Amino acid sequence: MSLMFPTAPASPSPRLRIATCSLAGCFGCHMSLLDIDETLADLVDLITFDRSPFTDVKALSEDGIDIGLIEGGLCNEENVEVLRAFRARCRVLVAVGACAMYGGVPALRNGIPVAELMQTAYLADGLHDPQLPRDPELPPLLDKVLPVHEVVPVDLTLPGCPPPADAFRALVLAEIARRTPDIATELPLHARRFD
Repeated sequence: MSLMFPTAPASPSPRLRIATCSLAGCFGCHMSLLDIDETLADLVDLITFDRSPFTDVKALSEDGIDIGLIEGGLCNEENVEVLRAFRARCRVLVAVGACAMYGGVPALRNGIPVAELMQTAYLADGLHDPQLPRDPELPPLLDKVLPVHEVVPVDLTLPGCPPPADAFRALVLAEIARRTPDIATELPLHARRFD
């Protein structure tokens, strides 16, 4: 698998520029990334975080992103728009975790029509003041939750729910070395659990 994706420019910065994004998920993958703890200090001079909840930067850099880490599946039209914009800026897009790779827990709704879901969630008997949400800022739901690769090309995946912290570190180190990561063999034995 090639790490190079031809549609997005590489960052002109000598530091590896990393951005993260979350769609329909629980932010558990972001929490796992934070679990690399003090070993992040070894990377401080080699990486820069762009859009990420760690930086509170909301828009992606115009200079391009080297690695885009995206967690969560796509459950609404806004998720699709955000993912496409994210993909366009990232040289390497990594689908992180079960939700990004397969739809995860949010995809449990896929066998149920959206109208039935709305009925059950907002109009069921016994609810106080049952009504459908009418805020125009709420994006319409997709018919089913989609994994990232069904909407845009994905270069790499980090499996798990969430992936182990060491997998993020191995991925970043491989990209810094400009080589394809072999996450399964590069991790210490105790960290090779992707469930």
